[in-house]
Amino acid sequence: MGKFDQKWLVVLSVLTGTFTVILNNSMLNPVLPELQRVFDTDAVGISWILTIFMIAMGMTMPVTGFLGDRFGKKKIYIIGLTLFAFGSLLGAFSQWLSMVIIARAIQGIAGGLMMPNAMALIFQAFPRNERGYAVGIYGVAAMVAPAIGPTIGGVIAENFDWYFLFLFNLPFAFLGIFFSTKYLITTKPDPSRIFDWKGFVIITAGVGAVLYVLGQGRNVEDALTVMNFSIIAIGIILIYTFIKYELKQDAPLLELSVFKVKTYRYSIIATSAASIGLFSNLFLLPYLIQDGYGLSMVQTGLIFIPSALASGAFMTIGGRILDKKGPKLVVPTGLIILTFACLMFGFVDLTTSFWILILINIVHGIGLGLGNMPATTAGMNMIPDHLVAQGSAMNNLIRQMSSSLGIVIFSVYFELRRGQYMLMDQMSQNEATLEAINEAFILAAIIVSISIPFAYKMKGIQEVEKE
Repeated sequence: MGKFDQKWLVVLSVLTGTFTVILNNSMLNPVLPELQRVFDTDAVGISWILTIFMIAMGMTMPVTGFLGDRFGKKKIYIIGLTLFAFGSLLGAFSQWLSMVIIARAIQGIAGGLMMPNAMALIFQAFPRNERGYAVGIYGVAAMVAPAIGPTIGGVIAENFDWYFLFLFNLPFAFLGIFFSTKYLITTKPDPSRIFDWKGFVIITAGVGAVLYVLGQGRNVEDALTVMNFSIIAIGIILIYTFIKYELKQDAPLLELSVFKVKTYRYSIIATSAASIGLFSNLFLLPYLIQDGYGLSMVQTGLIFIPSALASGAFMTIGGRILDKKGPKLVVPTGLIILTFACLMFGFVDLTTSFWILILINIVHGIGLGLGNMPATTAGMNMIPDHLVAQGSAMNNLIRQMSSSLGIVIFSVYFELRRGQYMLMDQMSQNEATLEAINEAFILAAIIVSISIPFAYKMKGIQEVEKE
């Protein structure tokens, strides 16, 4: 098999695995009420199915770069995918909610091992001037899976027993293991790498604390408690302590020197803003469709599919442009389009056609496609190849935290403003919902727009080669 084919089989291998992880997570979102009934628990108890996955993945990511360097990226990726299959099997055979939560924790650890190494494996297989297009193809999984997951989850929940939500993962996981074993390029392990236990304890405790609060604080009562403020303060202090500690180490757990690369720093800002734009949309649009328009969950799921397809298509186009022209043309353009789409959602009303909403959401997807993965690739291209796994781990971790923060910001803002409108302005629930959503989307547009100047400062390999 030729060299060209081998490179693309690497993309196929990691795409299959990561698609499975992201799809499973999004499938569970709409069926939590059904699982709440099955396990006879309350909303707080059932929310741990999502929260524990996020915390476990976030706490695993800081160590993934080290593990990939120490034992080989291919080996760690396959271990992660195997662990995900085991977690799915355990989830399917769970008899109690506690067992499901443990299974989800295992899946989260698996996702933390897989995601950063997936990007590193692609970067290893492709030269710098082809990575944009390759990562664009890979990024389709990140866009399409969250869009189709809720619909698939709803169909499974309505027609099959709940445990098929976990069994559904297994064929894809086994296929991913087969592809990965056969086609991923083996990387040479570095036995000389020393594990920084002290740094590991500090950063996992800090990240775990922050993600715990962000995972629980999805409403005003939970978000604005003294306990949560205290926990998140402790988490931030621990992360700060970790940074100060790591900068003094000869063999740090995370190589923070990558932040000295300006384009990498700017790419983090751009992708964080794009993630906030994405998750504001994923959170707010279902409220608009279901509470504002009174439409069904199926129609809610359908509105995301054209957007996801547009995002996937323009992600590959954006990758091509990045490879040929650099990031200054594609990334700011994507963020501008994303800002425009968020603003458009800020001015819809209950007379706006459903088809107009689909059109705006397609524009939103185009902006994400051009602004998200190309920014990630441009930043990663500027750091040394031996630090790609470390850079990818930090990129994924920061994006995870910014996404979670975005959901908390918009959920709390939405709940507060809707309550105020209903109380002070005597609006109906539909009208108050619409006003609160309009404002929240405008807030999202402002947040995304702040990142645009930083995107213009990013450099591509073309500019560096000319210098």
